[in-house]
Amino acid sequence: MPARLDHTIVHSRDRFASARFLTELMGAPDPKPFGPFATVPLENGVSIDYADARGEHHGEEGDAPIVSQHLAFLVNDEEFDVILGRVQEREIPYWADPYSRKPQQINHDHQGRGFYFRDPDNHFFEFLTHTYVTD
Repeated sequence: MPARLDHTIVHSRDRFASARFLTELMGAPDPKPFGPFATVPLENGVSIDYADARGEHHGEEGDAPIVSQHLAFLVNDEEFDVILGRVQEREIPYWADPYSRKPQQINHDHQGRGFYFRDPDNHFFEFLTHTYVTD
């Protein structure tokens, strides 16, 4: 049996501001504190744990660089429309492709729809309505 992802840690300049940015776009409950993290629980039991990039989690001092991560979220068609609407209302640049060559467009790949955008910490988020995984 393959392992199941339980959580991932995402570094940010402000863990609660970054976590709220995501929860507000998704229409999810506010993030919860858990130790040094602002935790965003997802539907499938996985959580995204935002940590301040000050090195506290690793016992370091000073600011640590934030390495951009890519996080993809599978949503249904209705959720997709609502999230895309929130991105557009906030005038957040988005793209149909992961190379940022098709601005302000969505894609229709893999029998679904998708789009990409960056959060304030430069993490690359993707929302899609059909998984890329094939059987």
